[in-house]
Amino acid sequence: MWLSGILVGLVVTLISYLVLLMKRRLNYWHSRNVPCERPSLLLGNFKGMRTKYSFPEIWMNYYKKFKGSGPFAGFFWFSHPAVFVLDLELIKNILTRDFNKFMDRGFFHNEQDDPLTGHLFFLDGLKWKSLRQKLTPTFSSGKIAKMFPMVKNLTGRLMETMEEKLEDSEKQEDENAKHVLEMKDLLARFGTDVIGCCAFGIDCNSLSDPEAKFHIMGQRLFSEPRNGQLGNALAFNFPELVQKLHMKVIPDEISEFFMDLVKKTIQSREENPTERDDFLALLMELRESKQIKTEDGEETKSLTLEEIAAQIVLFFLAGYETSSTTVGFALYELARHQEIQNRLRQEVNEIWVKYGKDFTYESVKDMTYLQQVIQETLRLYIPVPVLNRKCLEDYPVPGHDEKYLIKKGMNVIIPVLAIQRDEEFFPQPEEFNPDNFEASRCKDRESVVYMPFGEGPRNCIGKRFGEMQTGLVLATLIKKFKFSTCPQTQIPVIFNKETYFLGAGHGIHLRVEKI
Repeated sequence: MWLSGILVGLVVTLISYLVLLMKRRLNYWHSRNVPCERPSLLLGNFKGMRTKYSFPEIWMNYYKKFKGSGPFAGFFWFSHPAVFVLDLELIKNILTRDFNKFMDRGFFHNEQDDPLTGHLFFLDGLKWKSLRQKLTPTFSSGKIAKMFPMVKNLTGRLMETMEEKLEDSEKQEDENAKHVLEMKDLLARFGTDVIGCCAFGIDCNSLSDPEAKFHIMGQRLFSEPRNGQLGNALAFNFPELVQKLHMKVIPDEISEFFMDLVKKTIQSREENPTERDDFLALLMELRESKQIKTEDGEETKSLTLEEIAAQIVLFFLAGYETSSTTVGFALYELARHQEIQNRLRQEVNEIWVKYGKDFTYESVKDMTYLQQVIQETLRLYIPVPVLNRKCLEDYPVPGHDEKYLIKKGMNVIIPVLAIQRDEEFFPQPEEFNPDNFEASRCKDRESVVYMPFGEGPRNCIGKRFGEMQTGLVLATLIKKFKFSTCPQTQIPVIFNKETYFLGAGHGIHLRVEKI
């Protein structure tokens, strides 16, 4: 009896000590007199996430509350003190001038036990630098231009699928359901087919078959963390500990599917050599080279099979979420602003005729107003609403009080979406206005107030491919169809509360009429 009493006492003492330690940690910023919202014990400054607020709303609210209070506000990434950057000069320092002190993102990766996490977005330090140097030539303008015909062919399939769905909608008894399409899922399946074709060189057929295995496995990458939400939280909150424990975040079935797909595709191509212009072919060239000369003249080892598979999965993750989201929100805003849609259609038709009644890589780049529409969509609906960095050494913020010290190991949050919706930089920031990106308005604007693809050495390597795909699809859609709102259109859009990325929580339903 007395032994159990001692054990209970020890447990109570330990719990009390841990709670006291946690409270002391959560008082970090207030003890330094740095502005910070009082955190909750378990969620830090993510109070209300997935229930009351989406992640983008949490960051936008925090920015509005603390803007002007200093170069940064304190923030708690769950239980960890983090830095929420508010000052443009500090953003420039972090992303470019002092990049070497903020090179890492600080996300979980474990390429030994969980090889598909060893991709460019997650890797840190010299591993990231080496891989980035190897992959940069893969995303040159010339190589992206060669993929244009593949995307164009799939865009044709998207048009056919939409026409079939519109014919089916005519059979609906409910008049409000006629000519109405849910564009979010349709564009996501199109995005799956593009990545399958341009990355793997395979025909996924997701547009005609929503249950296609490649599409289902891709969705599961987003929606089925290996260890549930608790495991995800641990990986985000304690990435180094989770790595030391040899934990994985991707379920074995999904990992095996993508690894097996890459292995078999490479084996098939080696046995039956043919000239291809997709990403896998370019990565295979890097694998076959024993030494790779990078831009600065250094020589590094060739890519391994696991590295190739991880990059292919990254291409899927990036392409599936970003391009389809951007096109979906562009159509949503064009449906609400018919005058902008008509102006865009006029430009598309004029350029189409100018280039011989055809869409080409050059013709899409020549559509100035189309580019402005895409830029404005990315301003309001940037798929990745914050940039994350990790401080690699103690960093006193230049020109500010010594209390503004970013400690080594701290997460740094740059609230891109909030800045892009700030009226100081964009008049009437909640209004959709492509004229925000006229050349005269862009000329004197600070580069860091608009960063849909990041900034500095760690910017998005797939920017050119994303711009090409988004421009071609949007131009083709606007030429062939008229989009307008319907009773099912959610105005304003409610953001998805379940995901870190920005997305429409209940789809994008629009009335679609063939022109």
